Amino acid sequence: MQSLKETYSGKKVFVTGHTGFKGSWMIQILSMLGAKVKGYALAPETELNLFDKLSSAEICESEINDLRNKESLVKSVKDFQPDFVFHLAAQPLVRLSYEIPSETFEVNAIGTANLLNAVRQLKHKCSVVLITTDKVYHNNEWEYPYREDDRLGGYDPYSASKACAELVIDSYRNSFFNTSIIEAHGKALAVGRAGNVIGGGDWSKDRLIPDIVKSLHKNYTISIRNPNAVRPWQHVIEPLFGYLELGKKLFEVPLKFSKAYNFGPNISDTLSVASMVEKSIKYWGNGSFNIEQNNDNPHEAGLLKLDISRSLSELNWKPVFNAETAIERTIAWYKGYYEGISVKKLVENDIEFYLSLK
Repeated sequence: MQSLKETYSGKKVFVTGHTGFKGSWMIQILSMLGAKVKGYALAPETELNLFDKLSSAEICESEINDLRNKESLVKSVKDFQPDFVFHLAAQPLVRLSYEIPSETFEVNAIGTANLLNAVRQLKHKCSVVLITTDKVYHNNEWEYPYREDDRLGGYDPYSASKACAELVIDSYRNSFFNTSIIEAHGKALAVGRAGNVIGGGDWSKDRLIPDIVKSLHKNYTISIRNPNAVRPWQHVIEPLFGYLELGKKLFEVPLKFSKAYNFGPNISDTLSVASMVEKSIKYWGNGSFNIEQNNDNPHEAGLLKLDISRSLSELNWKPVFNAETAIERTIAWYKGYYEGISVKKLVENDIEFYLSLK
């Protein structure tokens, strides 16, 4: 934590997607590091959301706007003059991407191009960490964990749009931010690919933990679509500290770290949906689930694992929570929330517990 404070304290950090689940946690961590933060994002998607519960607008400059508003985004970045940019904003849901495929591509691919075009307008050194997803890989649904240099692809519009975003990033890196002339432009780009995140304060639609908690709180039976689907689940704090470590390294040695990094759990902590539900019920104390019988559900990948060797060997990062701890902390967070404990206190407790184990 101290080395991150030395990097980010007093620095200007521009965060897209700051009103979302991951963005809200990110703003809180950056505040603890002493950074000066500006966020750019749409308004929170649900009335019940972590951004408002944390009163995040009080600890950062917040602009509610759309990545597709090219001129507004350029002005926002130029006015703020950031030292770091973390690009978290996205249309992040696989199932929703089937309903709004064109918008998904616009936000995730063109929105990324708009942001990088804004960064081009800066005249000083700036380190940019762009967050995509573990789903950018061409998924053969095999046991082999995907490495950063594996083929990109995407079956559903969400996954394909994020793979497109990676092509955009690579093109901008080659065309405008080429590392061979970094002394001239001062910009360095890196990509963070994270697995499925869990943690307190997520109330989004079509996400496993929010659906589980809503059912458990109301004493409903949990309904799950794909019990055997396997994902690299991890607590939200894990990749966020990974992104921050990547930003730090990118700032210090841009030539070495201008590439993609996977952030996920150890392979032994990659769990099926059914296992996630069973463990959540265990830590809640009671509950039940059934398997939804619906052959009309859109395609979602059944098996996905990440190889995190590059992050382990090159960054000062490794998973801190195992799967049991991640689920236990997440369920305890929601139980605490329903018992009336302050959301800010719950978030700070999880961050402090994480740091105590590092």
